[in-house]
Amino acid sequence: MSTAQHDPKLQARTFRRYKDGDHEWDSMHDKIFVGDTSHKCPTYVHKTPPCQGSCPSGEDVRGWLQIVRGIEKPPAGMSMQEYAFRRSTTANPFPSMMGRVCPAPCQTGCNRNDVDDFVGINAVEQYIGDTAIEQGFKFDPAPALSGKKVAIIGGGPAGLSAAYQLRRLGHASTIFEKLPELGGMFRYGIPGYRVPRDKLGAEIQRILDLGDIEVRCNTNIGQDITVEQLEQDYDAVLWAMGCWTGRDLFVDKFAETPNCVTAVDFLQAFNLGTMKYTAPRVVCVGGGDTSIDVVSVSRRIGTVANYHEKPEDAATGKLIHGEVAEKVPATVTLTTLFALDQMTAAEHEVQDALKEGVTILTQVMPKEIVFGADGRAIGLKVVECVMKGNLPQACEGGKETLIEADIIVSAIGQYGRFDGVEAWNNGKNLINHNAFYQVPGKEGHFAAGDIVRPHLLTTAIGQGAIAAETIHQYLNAREIQKRPKVDKHHFDLMRKLQEVGLEPKSFDTSKAEDMRGTSDMNYAVHNYEDRSKSTIVQSKELFLGHFKAEARHTRTEDVPTSEQVLGHFAERMNALAEADVIAEAKRCMSCGMCFECDNCVIFCPQDAVYRVPKKQATLGRYVATDYARCIGCHICADVCPTGYIEMGMGE
Repeated sequence: MSTAQHDPKLQARTFRRYKDGDHEWDSMHDKIFVGDTSHKCPTYVHKTPPCQGSCPSGEDVRGWLQIVRGIEKPPAGMSMQEYAFRRSTTANPFPSMMGRVCPAPCQTGCNRNDVDDFVGINAVEQYIGDTAIEQGFKFDPAPALSGKKVAIIGGGPAGLSAAYQLRRLGHASTIFEKLPELGGMFRYGIPGYRVPRDKLGAEIQRILDLGDIEVRCNTNIGQDITVEQLEQDYDAVLWAMGCWTGRDLFVDKFAETPNCVTAVDFLQAFNLGTMKYTAPRVVCVGGGDTSIDVVSVSRRIGTVANYHEKPEDAATGKLIHGEVAEKVPATVTLTTLFALDQMTAAEHEVQDALKEGVTILTQVMPKEIVFGADGRAIGLKVVECVMKGNLPQACEGGKETLIEADIIVSAIGQYGRFDGVEAWNNGKNLINHNAFYQVPGKEGHFAAGDIVRPHLLTTAIGQGAIAAETIHQYLNAREIQKRPKVDKHHFDLMRKLQEVGLEPKSFDTSKAEDMRGTSDMNYAVHNYEDRSKSTIVQSKELFLGHFKAEARHTRTEDVPTSEQVLGHFAERMNALAEADVIAEAKRCMSCGMCFECDNCVIFCPQDAVYRVPKKQATLGRYVATDYARCIGCHICADVCPTGYIEMGMGE
């Protein structure tokens, strides 16, 4: 898990490419693999790192880390910070938000985990996003309009991502949002101490500043506007309405018990500002980030002395609270099927909740609701359990625990709400889609985000971007293109060469003569191969011995204690200082791309590998090989830390 507890001792792992006894070649063929008969020489192969391969929105993570650390230089007249912002937002227009709340599958996939600890990608992304807001960076001006217009149903991460990408492709859009403001789960599902509203607003406004993105809030499709009207007025429709119905607990009578509610309703009421306190005793069932938000919010808003309300009324928006002068702490319990270190919530969020005074009962499952004489829940009985596949099973003779409760909150999942658009429900309260996010059998309709599969915010953002590209091809009557195996935003050597005025000259086949010696020609890039759209480089391909163990530069948090938490709504996560951000970016191992360490140049016994002349060099064009000198000894490939060099030339 990407937020696994960091080992402060940071004991370096011993790296060895060969085992004891591996001092002889494996075959007679290899024994005669000597300089005068060798045919294998180095090739320079650009591959995708697992951080990007693990990112649902396909961010060029290595790319903007390279910029922050100073390996990739910005164009003349542009700061490192702006260049990193522009590279980052090619895929995802919310760096400030994602640097705070994304559970970071990129960090789980990071190859540095096999050396000491993952690179703190989130911390660097937060710096990029916050700096962009502070310095007022804007997106490049949008291109001329195509004359086509897209209706986007839902102003959350997927809808906003799609509107952003569509405008960059030349298309106008209208976002129809049922709630008072844009943001979706960013705004109404996550509390403000995790997602600062001023920064969320700034990142949304930057998208709208591209122009020709109309916004219509407090608008329900199927009620205020029909689908047929959308089809008449727009050239395409994107369904990005999210999942705003919580899943009930799998115990008898949960749905009909008045003071049993879902996390979706509970958090929306808090984030709308209508619920300012809750019941004295709160029990939440879950284990993911949403359940942590429920219990942490409950501890912050507390309750009031002589509480006499029906807590479900405030939690579902039926009752609007006014300001309350004095509050008292609420007793809050979270139950989960999993052990503490296996909960799906980010580990630091779990630890924060414990510090804030939440009681967490692990490896238990709900058994039954306990009712009072008035038919209301007065407690939840749980029993010890084990996981059998994906399903919990009560332990035979397992201990049962009764947790007293005034309100029980279910945080075990969510699904779509189809009021007025029932025909779009696929029977599972979601919308069907194909690999390109088209709705099968519905010409001109597309879908993305939680409404096709509830998952991460970054997943919704990535799906919105892919849907935008599909819509672009549809609007231009093009055949929908197959997606690359590794999606999506990769370092582009040709673009980089153009940026620094080193692009290759055009190649005229009619004037071609002897094709040998292309390394000396200015129409070819010397023996460079781009496999980034098909290959993710693994740690076993890297020379990990190059990297010394180095502690991660971690962000601090202002987490209140159980005595301080009541009324504490300040942001918890503190940003890293710029020097620490740069130092953390330097921990990146640049998997699959040269980062100019000079190992291949230094260790080549024939001086065959050389630095490209400075006036001809840029990132990705730092070293080359003189094949008249190369004897195929493969030392350069052995000492390449990033897996960028392969012995393949001549095969």
